[in-house]
Amino acid sequence: MGRTFTESGRRAQIVQGAIEVTAEVGYAKATFSRIAKQAGLSSTGMISYHFAGKDDLMHEVIAEVARVTTAHMLPRINAAEDARGRLRAFIESNVELLTVCPQHLKALIEVLPNLGGEDPTRVGYKASIREAMEAQEQAVHAAQQSGEFREFDAQLMLTALRGAIDGIVMRWVGDPSFDVAKAGRELADFFDRATRADP
Repeated sequence: MGRTFTESGRRAQIVQGAIEVTAEVGYAKATFSRIAKQAGLSSTGMISYHFAGKDDLMHEVIAEVARVTTAHMLPRINAAEDARGRLRAFIESNVELLTVCPQHLKALIEVLPNLGGEDPTRVGYKASIREAMEAQEQAVHAAQQSGEFREFDAQLMLTALRGAIDGIVMRWVGDPSFDVAKAGRELADFFDRATRADP
């Protein structure tokens, strides 16, 4: 049986409150009482009605972060006309998330390490990242075969790219005034030069 519009709206309200609280005070201090206050609820009972516990709520936080980030990035990537454009759009839109939805990313950084290693959501998140990397690797191979990208180890290049983006995120966490837009452009320029067939 599906949820009513009101139930779905209330769940979304609670998840947003959880994202905001977790981003501000961290996972450990993100209590139901704080989340209820942030979400404008009269008591924590409403959270317990919609979610089995903190882990259940945090699973939905991760799912919401995935929805929001995908919704921002995919249109940019899909609008690109070629492999070089898609690579640039991927990098720039990924880095843009730091200014588009900073609370979502801060919450994700807090939640993931606090889920158990065998937690289905953590395992599922890692699996989705792995699937995305495999799809990106296939796209790189296709661009190499078409002559748009030069020959290089696709897996190594993508691992380096992921590490570079994570490095920007960590620098931003330590220094919120860091110019992430400029960093995104510079990173896109760097990997464009590193991958294109005519450097």
